[in-house]
Amino acid sequence: MHLDILQGFNAQEFQRDLIEWFEQEQRDLPWRVNKDPYRVWVSEIMLQQTRVEAVKPYYKNFMEKFPTLTDLADADEDEVLKAWEGLGYYSRARNLQTAVREVRDTYGGVVPNTPEEIGKLKGVGPYTKGAILSIAYDIPEPAVDGNVMRVMSRILSIWEDIAKPKTRQLFEDVIRQVISHDNPSFFNQGLMELGALICIPKNPSCLLCPVRQHCRAFHEGVQKELPVKSKAKEPKLVPIVAGVFRTPNGKYVVNKRPSTGLLANMWEFPNVEVKEGITNHKQQLMYHMKEQFDLHVEVGEYTLNIQHGFTHRTWDIFVFEGMVQQEVIETETLKVMSREEMEERTFSRSHQKIYEACTKK
Repeated sequence: MHLDILQGFNAQEFQRDLIEWFEQEQRDLPWRVNKDPYRVWVSEIMLQQTRVEAVKPYYKNFMEKFPTLTDLADADEDEVLKAWEGLGYYSRARNLQTAVREVRDTYGGVVPNTPEEIGKLKGVGPYTKGAILSIAYDIPEPAVDGNVMRVMSRILSIWEDIAKPKTRQLFEDVIRQVISHDNPSFFNQGLMELGALICIPKNPSCLLCPVRQHCRAFHEGVQKELPVKSKAKEPKLVPIVAGVFRTPNGKYVVNKRPSTGLLANMWEFPNVEVKEGITNHKQQLMYHMKEQFDLHVEVGEYTLNIQHGFTHRTWDIFVFEGMVQQEVIETETLKVMSREEMEERTFSRSHQKIYEACTKK
């Protein structure tokens, strides 16, 4: 499909109607206080895979702790992860800190304002690049995410599968043609706002839509059939057994995940993926504690089950409580902690739930 889909489409009128609506109806959000590129950047990273309402308190807290780019660049990673705790997808926070350190060291603390330079920063993909450049610097760069693809697939009646990577490129090409050069900030934010408030996934509020007259899907009566999106594969269910082990003085044995990979550097209760064909979870947990940490443990009764989903897998965690009868030799990655000490560390969401269930009885 080529840009002939834009034939007969009045981009200037579309821009005018969208921007006028956004000026009147935009939500009062904390990252819209000013156009500071650092504040815009943090908000866009937080808003990836997380709802606006959920982000608000985290954003407020994060900006109080790290009000400037330099504050975040200079901070200890553990402090940053703790401030991010609860938002999930922690690689976002690590990549953000790595990138702001590069801005501090390479660009004198000023967020780059060209697509080439800002696109080199870690964790800054095409969408984030477009959002920062358009919102903070008024540069007419596309910021295409799922919201924008949904809106524009309906406006222009585009029937390409938005789950396919090549389709995103099509929408970027389209936005480059129709974006306002006078006010790219409000144009891109208007598209995002429209997708969040009116042009929603299942039942769009077409009668309230400020750009309804430009919408081909509405005129064709197919707005609920768009966008086309093929279903992702069901995530693989991964059984895991975890142990909440106490020492005789009531502290808890915890370990730190590796510095790379899923949930890098997060703290958790000892756990191991259940091998295929093994049904005795207690025995496998005991073996893991001996093999991995050289600890003899007494495993009690099964306590609870927690499921935690990622994009391609779901952890199915069977939790047991137990005791460690010997002295624990601490290392960099194996610690014995009191409840107070654990409150100061960053645990993954699933292990926070385990902690709440097993330590607050």
